[in-house]
Amino acid sequence: MAETTTFTNATQILEPFRGIKRVTIEEYFTSGHRTCQGCESALVMKLMVKAAGPRTIVLGSTGCMYVANTTYYTTPWVVPWMHTQLGASGSAALGTAMGLKALMRKGKMKSEPINVIAFCGDGGGADMGIGAISATLTHKDYNCLILLYDNESYANTDIQLSSQTPYGAVTTFSPSGDTKRLMHTRWKKNVPGMLAAGHPESRYIAAGCAAYAVDLMNKIRKALELGGPTFVHTLDPCPKGWDYHPQYSQELGHLAVETGIWPLYEVMDGVCNLTGPTRQIAEGRKKRKPVYEYLKRQGRFAHFIDEDVEHFQAQVDKMWTDWLIPGVIPFTVPAKDVAILKIDKKTKPLHEEAKTA
Repeated sequence: MAETTTFTNATQILEPFRGIKRVTIEEYFTSGHRTCQGCESALVMKLMVKAAGPRTIVLGSTGCMYVANTTYYTTPWVVPWMHTQLGASGSAALGTAMGLKALMRKGKMKSEPINVIAFCGDGGGADMGIGAISATLTHKDYNCLILLYDNESYANTDIQLSSQTPYGAVTTFSPSGDTKRLMHTRWKKNVPGMLAAGHPESRYIAAGCAAYAVDLMNKIRKALELGGPTFVHTLDPCPKGWDYHPQYSQELGHLAVETGIWPLYEVMDGVCNLTGPTRQIAEGRKKRKPVYEYLKRQGRFAHFIDEDVEHFQAQVDKMWTDWLIPGVIPFTVPAKDVAILKIDKKTKPLHEEAKTA
């Protein structure tokens, strides 16, 4: 018999939370996990699924949030959950979304919006899994969210260097020594900016941080409500890998944003919007803190001398004063091409005011 029903790419209606008092009290990531004290990635998982709600399937790539959340046949996940391979978050998200859509179309399950979220660490997402994530973001007919939780190292296997490890940081693969003080001299890969620029098919790509919980949850809700393949990248302070006391995780998240090292923003239907303190800094309403305030709190930068801090500060300053979009798009525009690129001088305060911040 011919198929007569029509399946639409329906999504849940997820209104933004209007402040912390409006956040739902239900928890879908509860006790039972074995993450480190002060683990910000565990908080990301808690906020992620709280924002998504109960009609959600979570797919977890191998990493800290897989191993620590599945010990001895126990799990903190209240919603359906499945493990996938280290570099397979994109493939798992797309395959699950496709499978659900096919089953609903054939009438084998109720046709209803179900959130599909696949999470990955920076090693599994920014390094090994970037190809699968990129491919998934081109399939606009399938609803799924990929969340990259970034603790800036391969933390599950003893803090090895990743493409998200910041300049000069000590890891087990980049120790500081007498002969060479800085083993790691590459700047952090700009994953959300890269994916947003290269994947116009994706309706929503964002950068967030659990230190700004409501901002992060609302970004997740937007990603799920807009539909199609979407991507959110979070910065997650890690006491073990960053070498600081666990009680300071939230403070370091705030400092990463307030120093301008980790900008908060979203790209929705091709329009970039800076959020939270990042917008305040760009508009000149908030002064950007010196990067030293952030670096000095972490043992992984204890070997830095003045010239290292100055170089780090200069690179962050460049992000804010020279980039086409502060902290997002790393292109500079020569004066002779301003008219060609149709850059309205009225929009210039994002750059000019940042210089005086």
